[in-house]
Amino acid sequence: MKENIILIGMPGVGKSTIGVVLAKVLGYQFIDTDLVIQEKEGKLLHEIIAEAGTDGFLEIEGRINSQITATHAIIATGGSVVYEQNAMEHFKEIGKIVYLHVSYPILEQRLSDIKGRGVVLKDGQDLKALYEERTPLYEKYADIIVEEEHMGVEDTVEALIEQLKD
Repeated sequence: MKENIILIGMPGVGKSTIGVVLAKVLGYQFIDTDLVIQEKEGKLLHEIIAEAGTDGFLEIEGRINSQITATHAIIATGGSVVYEQNAMEHFKEIGKIVYLHVSYPILEQRLSDIKGRGVVLKDGQDLKALYEERTPLYEKYADIIVEEEHMGVEDTVEALIEQLKD
């Protein structure tokens, strides 16, 4: 197994929650890249998006993610990191990329306050369009895809560990 595990997927799939539990189970460090971005920028994600715009935020996100160095870490990324090729190539070099996937209807149930979460939406874009736009990118970069449909955190962590062993 490569030394880091990078979690990608839509907002609301549980990257941070599953990442924390997985880190405890494996004895790894946990890094949430959204928190790293907020710390480095001194602002909340939605404030950065409001001030820098979508493109500006993506540039900041890509730059900061490209500089993350870690060993034996679970890295939970922001959902929009897949737009930044340099960041994704960096993650491929330092670890194994795991795409946490749920169907659109499940995702829609989980996300009520999408703007408050600091989700990058283009003008006029809704959650369904965002899901359809990002899904091929998640699949492109994933070394492993974990289908989380109707699974709780513990089941997802178990399924992920099983796939990492293979």
